[in-house]
Amino acid sequence: MYKKLLVPLDGSPTSRLALAEAAMVARLCGARIELLHVVNELDHVSGRETPAVYIREIRPMFLKAGQELLDAARAELAAEGIEVEVSLQESKGARVSEMIVDRAVQGGADLIVLGTHGRRGVNRVLIGSDAEQVSRTSPVPVMLVRQARKTG
Repeated sequence: MYKKLLVPLDGSPTSRLALAEAAMVARLCGARIELLHVVNELDHVSGRETPAVYIREIRPMFLKAGQELLDAARAELAAEGIEVEVSLQESKGARVSEMIVDRAVQGGADLIVLGTHGRRGVNRVLIGSDAEQVSRTSPVPVMLVRQARKTG
């Protein structure tokens, strides 16, 4: 059975679904959950900002937002009686997928529960997928959670 789950959160609907799935697994197994948010500096710098502006003005806003995301999820899980820890990290040029795998290994996770957008075809090639990279490179088992496909 699983003892520790790692749940990377980015605030997207799919990461919320992954959180709900992880909560269900944790309740069934009596596992604890580590929530991870990675502030990816490359997602937030448009090229117009200088590194000094990013460090002084933009970075603190994203760190605060990441901590608020983690705190809200922690409160939600704690209210369900699930033991929770949180980790806020910055990419500093590393791939988010590498940081997720590293945290899982270093933190002793038995399972990574990760939301995925389920991109296919050209979008998958052009945009890439952290979830796909995690599932390909992680020595820790990975559960991918995505939204149900809309029919009709």
